[in-house]
Amino acid sequence: MDLLAQPLWAAFAVFGVTVLVIAAAGTAMAQVADRLADRTGLGEAITGGLLLGASTSLSGFITSVSTAWQGFPDLALSNAVGGIAVQTAFLAVADITYRRANLEHAAASLTNLTQGALLIGLLSIPLVAGLAPPVTLLGCHPASFVILIAYLFGMRLASQTQKEPLWGPKQTEETRTDVPEEPQGGRTLYVLAARFALLFVIVGFAGYALGQAGIAIAGKTGLSETIVGALLTAVSTSLPELVTTLAAVRRGALTLAVGGIIGGNTFDVILVAASDIAYRDGSIYHATSQQPAFIIAITIMLTAVLLLGLLRREKYGFANIGFESLLVLLIYLGGTALLVVSG
Repeated sequence: MDLLAQPLWAAFAVFGVTVLVIAAAGTAMAQVADRLADRTGLGEAITGGLLLGASTSLSGFITSVSTAWQGFPDLALSNAVGGIAVQTAFLAVADITYRRANLEHAAASLTNLTQGALLIGLLSIPLVAGLAPPVTLLGCHPASFVILIAYLFGMRLASQTQKEPLWGPKQTEETRTDVPEEPQGGRTLYVLAARFALLFVIVGFAGYALGQAGIAIAGKTGLSETIVGALLTAVSTSLPELVTTLAAVRRGALTLAVGGIIGGNTFDVILVAASDIAYRDGSIYHATSQQPAFIIAITIMLTAVLLLGLLRREKYGFANIGFESLLVLLIYLGGTALLVVSG
């Protein structure tokens, strides 16, 4: 269906249905990924970053790639990077729901710290690319290939850190360590993998439909692509991260909760590279306005604050949340307000 040829209410109807589908599939993903973490023996931090993080980002991936292919660079990039920003804010929301201690204190993980540092490095690449000459290689900017290589190297480093850590967090009575609760292997592993694959496909189709609804809403309402991408499609495609994070916190899988957000954020930078590859009119970094770069800068700031909180590990804070959660919410809300005013 061509939503641009349909009434505005039809675009919002498709938008609403896909949001519900993504949220429901995300809830199931949290339960399956937590069990897979134990069954495979990979650990919650690595599983959160690779399996859960990548899969819950699938809807955003499809949305960004499909909109970039159709020639909407601002929508594609703001959806990708806006999702990282809102998912970081979701982690602050999860901290509010965990009442025993600050989430960043209880979910101590060297792997999550490694992925957080990797995320800041990856986010800096699109900023540099936008300021560099608009050269292309195979139809996209060389920085996109750098993102892919840096991501693979960073995840390998995170895996090595998981297996052979050279230092670790101080254990307290509130620290929740990653201890598998189920034996590895067995027939159940294949059932879990099949269920996860089915959810993967459902979320993928929903992501494509959401992208088409976003294009139609931007075209019919007069809202900028950046605002639609950062505040509508990005928040909607990020709902699996919110649902899975809150579900993981309720299940006591705190390392998975934090790892799912940070790992998903790291994977979402690949959405930027994929959008550039899908965009056929040159470098996407030079085809966008300044607003996506503003979102990237805000996201780097949010990630830096989160890393400081993970390192400081404040046990209790204002309203029983860490200083980093409060700052993350304030920075995200302030940045969103500035984006709306400037847009």
